[in-house]
Amino acid sequence: MRTAPRLRSAATATATALALAATALVAGATEAGAATTVTKISHATATSMFRQVGITWSSSGGCSDRNNPTCTSFDQLNLATAQGAQTLKRASGCALNITGGTETGHAGGTYSHWNGYKLDFAKGSCLTTYVKNTFTYIGLRGDGAPQWRSGSGNVYADEGNHWDVVYYNCGGC
Repeated sequence: MRTAPRLRSAATATATALALAATALVAGATEAGAATTVTKISHATATSMFRQVGITWSSSGGCSDRNNPTCTSFDQLNLATAQGAQTLKRASGCALNITGGTETGHAGGTYSHWNGYKLDFAKGSCLTTYVKNTFTYIGLRGDGAPQWRSGSGNVYADEGNHWDVVYYNCGGC
């Protein structure tokens, strides 16, 4: 009589394991290959996180409206992206000023600003030196921007007047 319950338990365990594996696959894979889930945060949460480590932000329009391309918004930013910026600040020791977040007006795509994966940082000699001396040069992006990949897989593109960074993860937070 005890055999039937054991079989049911083994079947349940197998089904649970398959369901968990399917959930991980559905969650999506990063460019680095690891399955991830995405947690979105508000503008207020992001700015609080940035203030904690001394990261500043600015916009040409002096605003934070996600639907206005002259604003710098963090609404719907991925938590890992905000944590990645914190990691960059702590690791580099550089002054960081974010000039682009999740607002409309950037290029589209899965790993885009709008989808919460990217931040733009103002160019500065400290940040530029840190990126070029710490990360691995990986060649030119399709638009000609030179790129560097961090050890955790995040990609830093030099767009001339700013750094365009895609955060696939928090950078070792």
